[in-house]
Amino acid sequence: MKDPVRSTTDEARDQGRQILAAMRHAVLAVNDPMTGHPHLSKIACQIDGAGVPVALLSGLAVHSRVLAGDPRAALLVEAQGGRGDPMTWPRLSLQVTASVIADPGGLRDRWLAAHPKAAVFIDLPDFRFWRLLPQAGFLNAGFGAAFRLSPADLGIA
Repeated sequence: MKDPVRSTTDEARDQGRQILAAMRHAVLAVNDPMTGHPHLSKIACQIDGAGVPVALLSGLAVHSRVLAGDPRAALLVEAQGGRGDPMTWPRLSLQVTASVIADPGGLRDRWLAAHPKAAVFIDLPDFRFWRLLPQAGFLNAGFGAAFRLSPADLGIA
């Protein structure tokens, strides 16, 4: 059977980068050791100055506790289409490795600019910024338009 995934193009690379740049939310999947099943959460997420996804997560959340023990995770980022069938909207799936950002530097201000309502909880002691470093990506750009993307394809060195 022929592989339905196309060879990666500059257009696919650009679209993957655009989806990441526009991202404000994503679905995070972690490996729940208690059940053996994936655990999914919708999270606020955006890229940092290097184009790497970051999230502000509560240490009380299941996904944070799981990531502390197993940093392997996945993100699903959807490019919102205005109309039509959501199944035709472009989306990017990323395999990521998560790590707490020890010194978030200017992330706080950048975060609040994109997520102003986070001002209510951003300084609570259980909240931490996490870097979600892509290891591999998969772009579904529409019917019959699927591409594998590397971190370099996404502009991440």
